[in-house]
Amino acid sequence: MFVNEWSREEWEQAKNAPNLSLLYIYTPMCGTCQVASKMMKVLKEIVQLPVGQANINYMKGLAMDYEIESVPCLLIAKEGIVYKKVYAFQSIPYLLDVIKSVDDTELS
Repeated sequence: MFVNEWSREEWEQAKNAPNLSLLYIYTPMCGTCQVASKMMKVLKEIVQLPVGQANINYMKGLAMDYEIESVPCLLIAKEGIVYKKVYAFQSIPYLLDVIKSVDDTELS
């Protein structure tokens, strides 16, 4: 597995950190999520950021609190603010560009 399953508390802690953190949200039966999961494995190897994943079925209130419209979804946060929600996992370069657009200093 590329990342740990994060609890809501682990996500909140990572989200509030001064550096970028990523939370990949999925459901096990979602075909598109399975493709996105493979992309996230590669992305995790490229970026030096905290990356967690969560099955939305077990994250009580997360969808409402963050107004998540569908899965897969990638939340990109820093200092307590979710700056981006990515629903279209178009390509690895696309995801890197989106992450970089939030904060250039975070990618190594």
